[in-house]
Amino acid sequence: MRIKYSNRILQAIIFALIFCSGQAFGQPSKSNETSAASSSENKTGYWQQQRKGANGDAPGNANEWFKAAAEAGLSFVRLTPAKWKGQQRDFLIGNADNFTNIPEKDLARLKQVLDTAQKNQVRVVLTMFSLPGARWRQQNNNAFDYRLWTDDAYQQQAFDFWKQLAKALKNHPAIAGYNPINEPYPARKDNFTEESHAGFEKWLKEHTGTACDLNRFNRGIVKAIRSQDPDTPIILDGWFHAGAAGVPFLTPVNDKAVLYAFHFYDPWDYTTFRVNKGRFSYPDKMPGDNAGKTKAWSRKTIEQKIQPVAEWAKRFNIPASGIIVEEFGCDRRVSGAQSYLENLMAVFNKKGWHWAFYAFRSSDWDGMDYELGTKKLNWKYWEKRDKGVPHEQLIERKDNPLWNVFRREFAK
Repeated sequence: MRIKYSNRILQAIIFALIFCSGQAFGQPSKSNETSAASSSENKTGYWQQQRKGANGDAPGNANEWFKAAAEAGLSFVRLTPAKWKGQQRDFLIGNADNFTNIPEKDLARLKQVLDTAQKNQVRVVLTMFSLPGARWRQQNNNAFDYRLWTDDAYQQQAFDFWKQLAKALKNHPAIAGYNPINEPYPARKDNFTEESHAGFEKWLKEHTGTACDLNRFNRGIVKAIRSQDPDTPIILDGWFHAGAAGVPFLTPVNDKAVLYAFHFYDPWDYTTFRVNKGRFSYPDKMPGDNAGKTKAWSRKTIEQKIQPVAEWAKRFNIPASGIIVEEFGCDRRVSGAQSYLENLMAVFNKKGWHWAFYAFRSSDWDGMDYELGTKKLNWKYWEKRDKGVPHEQLIERKDNPLWNVFRREFAK
């Protein structure tokens, strides 16, 4: 408890100093005009120092959730409303098959949640898991929706959606950034992935300027947002579901406030509990290059895995403040999870990159809820879940060695 208390006191002191200096990010003002005038400097300035946060969906009681996030020391939350129930089929979008306008009740709910985040002094990066023509796989019968990446009409709908959303949120003080789409996959339909992308450079040259050109899409979405909101930072994911190997194929957008993101769950066979099946452990028994073989990892291995991002940033003069590890983590039950997470964050901190772990108090999944420790949930939990009892009513979160890995980072 002493760590948590001192962390909150430190936050309060820093917040007060920043506020008094007139540099506070998005702080409400007695004058709406004054607030709007300082919006640009506040929002871009927020990312000039390293920020540490988490992914989440603010389930249930949003005030309780953001209060817990603030007490944990999170600077920001990458918030997705993908699981929220909307007026129509797709929250905020209405219908991903044919977008026209953002449903008023959906927008009102989003603003209420953002107000709650602001009250608890937690900033928000808003991310969309669905867009018109690209319904989230988990809400699309587990099938990838490629229409956004094959039909310019859906891209225009996506631009129109973000125009409306940016216009509605541009002055909200909780918003620290827009992430237009999570883990884009325009090349997946042609079998290019982070693990298998030999020949992609040739494919990209042949498809440059078409609907499946992510670089063209990024320019279009930035232009659409900037037509309504000239200031709020925009965070762009790279190729191959935002994998590190996809970043080198990005073309930077000519904009004063764009950050570039990648996700890190490497190696997938280790970090995924249902795939790992007890076969692998960090750092000495990691998946090898050949089936059935294992090899040792270290911080150096992690640095090698993210080297393509570092080299791309150097090539285009992207500062450390312009890179965010938007998602990373591993299932809490895999062997060596604590050391793996410690080493990941040590490498990201060394680079000076922003980061957000996955995930903080998920609404319905325990695998990456690090406050639960490393033990499996017993059969009674699953029996009650099958009977419809909510996840939050069945678990007990408390300090443990795994969660303290994050607590120490947020206490710095």
